[in-house]
Amino acid sequence: MNTDMLEGKWMEIKGSVRAKWGALTDDEVEQVAGNAERLAGLIQQKYGRSKDAAKREVNDFIESL
Repeated sequence: MNTDMLEGKWMEIKGSVRAKWGALTDDEVEQVAGNAERLAGLIQQKYGRSKDAAKREVNDFIESL
């Protein structure tokens, strides 16, 4: 799955996002709206990851879908 598909299937995927990154609130997940960069930024903030680590984590998640 690529980032374009992530945006298109966001309604189906956001439950998986909440399961993987439980520190994200429902409102934050809604605001991401399928934007991979925004999701990586939230993960970076909430979990203290580096920018590269957060992007890699999001990309790995997208590939696993």
